Amino acid sequence: MTYEEIQEKYPEDFAARDQAKFTYRYPRGESYEDLVARLEPVIMELERQGNVLVVSHQAVIRCLLAYFLDKSADELPYLTVPLHTVIKLTPVAYGCRVEHVKLGIDAVDTHRPKPPIPGFLEDRFKREKSSNRSAS
Repeated sequence: MTYEEIQEKYPEDFAARDQAKFTYRYPRGESYEDLVARLEPVIMELERQGNVLVVSHQAVIRCLLAYFLDKSADELPYLTVPLHTVIKLTPVAYGCRVEHVKLGIDAVDTHRPKPPIPGFLEDRFKREKSSNRSAS
C-alpha cells in the first residue's frame, strides 16, 4: 500500500508509526528495533569478511547503513535507500565512504522523510492547512 492508502485505511497505525518509527510494529509485523536485533549476528559476520555484496529490502539496508555509518535509532528509519542502486561502503579513517551507483532501472521514489508533524503526510497537511485558511 502507498503511504496515502495506509493513512486513509489505518489512520491510528499511520499516526502511531510516525510517533515512534524505530519501535513501531505494524500488526503481525516487525519494528526496526526488532530488525536491528535480528541482524546483529549478520553484522558481526559482515565485519569479518572482505568484499561483500548484500541484496536486500530497504529496511534491512537502512539498518546496515545505520550501523556502518554510525547513525542513531532516530535517524535509521529515515535514511534514504534508493531502489535499484548499489550502495558501496568503503572503510576509511573514522567511518565509511559512501558511493551510489544507479542501475538505470526506472523506479518510484519510496522514501518518506521524517514528517514535520507526526501522523500527517506532508502534501496532505499542506492541503488541509490551505483549506482551513480558505474556510476562515
